[in-house]
Amino acid sequence: MSSSGQGRGKRVALVTGAGARIGAAIAAELHGRGCDLLLHCNANRKGAEAQAARLNAARPDSAVVAQADLSGQPGVDSLADQLRAAYGRLDVLVNNASRFYPTPVGATLAWQWEDLLNSNLRGPWFLVQALLGELRAAGGSIVNIVDVHAERPMSGHAIYCISKAGLVMLTKCLARELGPAVRVNGVAPGAILWPEAEPSAAAKQSILGRTALGRPGDPADIASAVAYLALDAPYVTGQILAVDGGRLLNI
Repeated sequence: MSSSGQGRGKRVALVTGAGARIGAAIAAELHGRGCDLLLHCNANRKGAEAQAARLNAARPDSAVVAQADLSGQPGVDSLADQLRAAYGRLDVLVNNASRFYPTPVGATLAWQWEDLLNSNLRGPWFLVQALLGELRAAGGSIVNIVDVHAERPMSGHAIYCISKAGLVMLTKCLARELGPAVRVNGVAPGAILWPEAEPSAAAKQSILGRTALGRPGDPADIASAVAYLALDAPYVTGQILAVDGGRLLNI
């Protein structure tokens, strides 16, 4: 086991974007591993509250919802304050919250650049900075959810890919800066969940056909990878674990 607060009370994990999809799966996995949870949401408070109800039914008083827009400093500061009010400590921070939409070259607006970079890159950096005292005190761990397209660009989504590539470098920089007190790693999902605007059946098959395993993954695959890096990898830091069915072998 890692040193994340072991022997000093129940571990506390903060998962951003925890109300649905991969974030909800990560929160459930960490809860199942014994962590108490601060479930962050922005727009999806209903989803986060439903998730908290499920977790609290399994273990009373083990999950709290916190709402904040992490694309700006007031939201970052608010979330840090809500964490301190709820638990007063932090062992695991999972930067999962992210925005995703196309930004074709030649038709991109300035607000889209700012929106994607602020949400996907700026927010994680300043959230770590706001909670650095708690993470250091706990000997904590940070896991950033990046993307296989941080390494290989996706057509029509340049700014999203840029933001995730920045998050990869942020992960490595923080790992170097914060060691030995805090470990920092990343998980890069491949074809796990389709976007809300789902591609066509032919497009899906084309994507899956380029994976070594020939099938989509499951949010549980990402959640177990996060739990490994956060809780079970005391000598791993600065690494990006691709959970992509071998897609990067032939993207």
